[in-house]
Amino acid sequence: MFSSLQARLAALVLLLVVAAVATGALMVGLFRQSATARVAQSNAELERACEAIADAYRFYGAGWHGGDAARDGAFRSGLTTVVATALRDRTGIEGGIWQADSGSVAYAYPTYEGSGPKTDLPQAELSRIEAVNRSAAAEERIASSRYAAASQTLLVTACPLPGPIANLTAWGMTRVMTFAGRAYGQLMLGLSVLLVTVLAAAVLLTRLTLTWSRHIRGIRSSLSAHDLAELPKLALTGERELDEIVSALNNAGARLAQARLRAEELSSQVATTERLAAIGRVSAGVAHEIRNPIAAMRLKAENALAKGGERDREALTLILEQIARLDRLMRRLLNVTEPEKAKLQRVDLQRLMEECLLAHQPMAESRDVRLRHHTNIETASLDPELVRLAIDNLLTNAIQAAPSQSVVELTADLSDGRLVIAVHDQGPGPPASIRERLFEPFVTGRSEGTGLGLSIVREVAEAHGGSTRFQANQS
Repeated sequence: MFSSLQARLAALVLLLVVAAVATGALMVGLFRQSATARVAQSNAELERACEAIADAYRFYGAGWHGGDAARDGAFRSGLTTVVATALRDRTGIEGGIWQADSGSVAYAYPTYEGSGPKTDLPQAELSRIEAVNRSAAAEERIASSRYAAASQTLLVTACPLPGPIANLTAWGMTRVMTFAGRAYGQLMLGLSVLLVTVLAAAVLLTRLTLTWSRHIRGIRSSLSAHDLAELPKLALTGERELDEIVSALNNAGARLAQARLRAEELSSQVATTERLAAIGRVSAGVAHEIRNPIAAMRLKAENALAKGGERDREALTLILEQIARLDRLMRRLLNVTEPEKAKLQRVDLQRLMEECLLAHQPMAESRDVRLRHHTNIETASLDPELVRLAIDNLLTNAIQAAPSQSVVELTADLSDGRLVIAVHDQGPGPPASIRERLFEPFVTGRSEGTGLGLSIVREVAEAHGGSTRFQANQS
């Protein structure tokens, strides 16, 4: 029924209002019952006051030894004292003695809170006082009247007085504040607090409803307007509970983006692997076809070397070295899909470096580049054919990148017990965009390059349990 937060909060506000109305009605009902009880209590107090006046009058009349009490002025003047004495401890009650023929005989209001004693009969209630006294005299018993007004109830009670003067009655009067006074003020305070509480709760719940609705609309709009490939970065709302959901969505979006990048990387690696496999199959076929003429060239060169002079011998020796290099490369192409396996042996490192530089000397001279090498290591355990292949690729790249009249240096040093072979040149280096992937297959910064040379260098290093890295010149 209430499937949305907004509907539930609206129902909560409605229930709160209903509860407040019921509580207010209960408070008013209890106040009315309290007012009725106070009226009944005041009425009983009036009856006791009337009886007190009657007792005091009997005591006063019993000791009278003068003439006719009805006509004796001294007797009448003492009646006021009788009333005042009877009412002196009865707060809020005024009263007197009434004679049917002549009206008020005595009046007193000893607990009057004014600046002085009150001696005048209340004229506004005179007719009511007279009516109650006549009823008490006629029926010869206590008579009471109640007059309800907007904020108070007027109570008047009279009782007959037997004694030396005929047709006398005692009366008392008091006012009970029903919708005024302290009790009414407490009721109004309670209702006001209840009203303010309900209004504040309604305002807070309404604000909460509007705020949450606005934030949820914003989140929905952000998610709807964004590309489905990844989740957007949602801004925090300032609402703790809602921000927990927003943070969870942001974290999920970050993990989704990382997973997508990882998937793209894996897809790229799979594509590269497939290309390598295809190229390996093609290269194997090409290499197989190339090896036949290379073998024939080697045979002819070896025959010529056996018969030729000294100069021919040097040229043919260099030709045979290059043919051997091509043969090694062809064997590598035939096994391009298989990892390299190093055949370690102790090698004269100085001689190996000199032979590599000598093989690249013609290329360096054609580009006006000087070659040099440096090492303090005599021998090292490595696969000479694989290391020569790696150095050849490094030197070729360095010579092609080096500016005219610069130096390309081949070095070999020990670092933490590991052999480090490096080729230094003064060229600008590869583009920054490919430096992190420089040793991957088919990555090249030259339009005429194949991107396989440095990948072979990496495979040779890994076959020896090592690694490769590029370091730019410090300018």
